[in-house]
Amino acid sequence: MSKFVVAIFPDETKAYEGTRALKELHAEGSITVYGIAVIAKDASGKISVKQAADAGPLGTAVGALVGTLVGLLGGPVGAVVGYGSGALVGVLSDVYNAGVSTDFVNSVSEKLTPGKTAVAAEVTEDWVTPLDSRMEAIGGTVIREQRSDFEDDQIDKEVKARKADVARLKAEFAQATDDRKAKLKAQIAEAQAKLSAAAGRAKSRMTQLQQEGQAKLKELQNQAASAKRDTKAKIDQHIAEAKADYARRSDKLKQAWESTKEALAA
Repeated sequence: MSKFVVAIFPDETKAYEGTRALKELHAEGSITVYGIAVIAKDASGKISVKQAADAGPLGTAVGALVGTLVGLLGGPVGAVVGYGSGALVGVLSDVYNAGVSTDFVNSVSEKLTPGKTAVAAEVTEDWVTPLDSRMEAIGGTVIREQRSDFEDDQIDKEVKARKADVARLKAEFAQATDDRKAKLKAQIAEAQAKLSAAAGRAKSRMTQLQQEGQAKLKELQNQAASAKRDTKAKIDQHIAEAKADYARRSDKLKQAWESTKEALAA
């Protein structure tokens, strides 16, 4: 399973040394790097993107992470409580959909003080020492977080909840008096529309996951092709793990999507 890493540096020059070090570690086979971005906080506390992640599938996750960080790093996540429950729900949704926790975002916020620059990346690694040692040598501090598949779980839960709503309303409609059926019919139509929208999100996520999974496998395979024997064995293991992770997540979304088709057709 991949991780997000954010390395905090004292200035922009050191941060770009950090990006070069990440690429060198990838070339050596010590880690696999899927996407890199650079963000900075100026003296006034304003966050800006200095280097965006690649636009292709490999950069999707880091792009989502950077978007979340840029939107939140004016202060700790907990500060949004003062904005009202609606703002808090929106913020937490952005954080979880990016595949990280609020603790991770707060750790980055605490360390990315005005004047500092951060390198954000998605990586696979066996040991933390190669990356930590290289970043520390150029003045960087590394913060890590396992990337979660919270968004997939949420889609699965939403589909199940929407299906249950449709089923309950249809069961009630079957036993309702004539004067209630018109209102229930409208509620069923609304519930079915929400279920259809959830099905669309599941299908869209399946496509995104497929594109990202294929791009990651290709990156790992390219890395393995030029690796030394011992390193190649580790990368081959990562390939097997990536395939298994993709299959697990894809199956969950596929089942969710197919179950919506059955419910809407009934």
